[in-house]
Amino acid sequence: MNVPITIRRRLKNSAKKACSYETIKKRLPILQWLPKYSSDYFIKDTIAGVTVGLTAIPQGIAYAVIAGLPPEYGMYASLTSGFVYFIFGSCKDVTVGPTAIIASMIAKYASYSIDYAVLAGFLTGVIILLMGIFRLGFLVNFISMPVISGFTTAAALQIAASQLKGFFALKGPSGNIFYESVYNLFKNIKTAKIWDPVLGTSTIIMLYILKRMGQGCKSTNGLQKVTRWFLSLARNAVVVVFGMILAYVFQITTFQVPFELIGDIGSGLPAISLPPFSTVTNNQTVPFVKMLQVLGPQFLVVPFVATLKTVTISKAFAEGGRVDATQEMIAVGLCNIIGSFAQSMPITGSFTRTALNYASGVQTPAGGVTKCVLLILALSFLTTTFNYIPKASLAGLILVEMFSMIDYKMIFKLWRKSKKECILLVMTLIVCLFAGLEYGIVTGILLEGVMLLYTTSVPTVYISSTKVDNREFVNLHLLDNVPYCASEYIKKAVLKASHQADVLIIDGTDLHKMDFTVASNLMILVKDLNKVNKDIVFFNFKESFRNLCVDIYPEAESKFRPALTTELDKSLPVQYITHL
Repeated sequence: MNVPITIRRRLKNSAKKACSYETIKKRLPILQWLPKYSSDYFIKDTIAGVTVGLTAIPQGIAYAVIAGLPPEYGMYASLTSGFVYFIFGSCKDVTVGPTAIIASMIAKYASYSIDYAVLAGFLTGVIILLMGIFRLGFLVNFISMPVISGFTTAAALQIAASQLKGFFALKGPSGNIFYESVYNLFKNIKTAKIWDPVLGTSTIIMLYILKRMGQGCKSTNGLQKVTRWFLSLARNAVVVVFGMILAYVFQITTFQVPFELIGDIGSGLPAISLPPFSTVTNNQTVPFVKMLQVLGPQFLVVPFVATLKTVTISKAFAEGGRVDATQEMIAVGLCNIIGSFAQSMPITGSFTRTALNYASGVQTPAGGVTKCVLLILALSFLTTTFNYIPKASLAGLILVEMFSMIDYKMIFKLWRKSKKECILLVMTLIVCLFAGLEYGIVTGILLEGVMLLYTTSVPTVYISSTKVDNREFVNLHLLDNVPYCASEYIKKAVLKASHQADVLIIDGTDLHKMDFTVASNLMILVKDLNKVNKDIVFFNFKESFRNLCVDIYPEAESKFRPALTTELDKSLPVQYITHL
């Protein structure tokens, strides 16, 4: 009769806690920093927002190209995120928007229709938001560094390979998978033009020069160093503007441009509407269920990767490494959901732009609002100018970004220190490159799970022996946790040790967890060893473990001994022996 009362009390307490001011402050971080906002913060946030915005514009266009979307959709993807993160974001440095990895993962869906990319953004947001509400962020902890490294390296190589078409101005498709892009390069290499790779190579050289130019410079230095610092931070925008000016000069002087241009970019802000729960393809209406079938179960990897990137970036830039992963997932989930109403593809935290935000001295999430204002101005007044962006400039920009993502050192470190983990990395990498990113990371997680199960099923067992009064005492020291999958291994270890022992001692001093299957196997061993007149003793087992074993085989109660010494490998007390 008290159960309904207890449930009502718990629900009441949960509701009271959820509606408390402390919880509201936690879930609306803006309430914590906005009352302390100052004019000094505003100046620093504005400078950081403009700097990040100058990078977000060319990167957004480039990532739209990677996703196979019209260029303006790359800017749409960053348009609402700054405003939403301004309210819900908990890490001042994080900037949210399109990323190369997520763009490459949705490219095959965008090839059907733009609506699939926008729907992918909405569904990604819903899944991440639910993961945040139910606190499922811990799931990303099950992916090890070798799997992440193999995945990001493969993603970088795949994206870089997809840009070979723009870099060389090739005819034909670029390919959705690494090997397809490489194959198409050799297949169509005769269609390459001379000036596009020249411009692309020049872009790469300029990026490296501008990066080195800013070394040792800070925003607090003199005018010359401040200029170098700013040009270095805004180098992505600088190289794109250089390409645009070059294209424009050729256009007004020779009336033709010797390299491929990005083409028309839709002007104006995106239309605000519901996410596309149906679409029209080949003059046929595709309902929501059919769209989900096209996305398929492998689409679930997209929000999982987006969550992984968000949590990882937040931890990297949070003060003292402390971050509310739940709040970050809620924030990014809402960014995707609300963004889908403004035709946004899936977005997540961007490491490059977050690092730039941090280096620019941002003080609060308000810096993202300045970035969004800059994007609004660009979409409203500068889209005709963007028509002159050369594809080779974007390709060079993406290639530099991607090669910086390849973790060469990790492969060599693992080869020297842990070949098992190195194989895991390489297998993830290979499957990603030849089957697709989503299949690669799933393969890596499954292989990792198999390795973990194998390690768990073969626990460490320390075996020592001593001889007293011509009797051989063999001690098996069980450690920490012995799960059910290790029961056969333990059984074989005990049987092997029993061959050379007159008395077999199972030492449970450091045993902290043992399940029913293991206890059953140990009791079977007691029966088997009794048949061949072998003595077996269970030494210093916890009372709960002892009771479990005795319930299974009551005759084994006399086999359990309390703790007399913990150094059985050195000597055995006479009192202990006389009790055998």
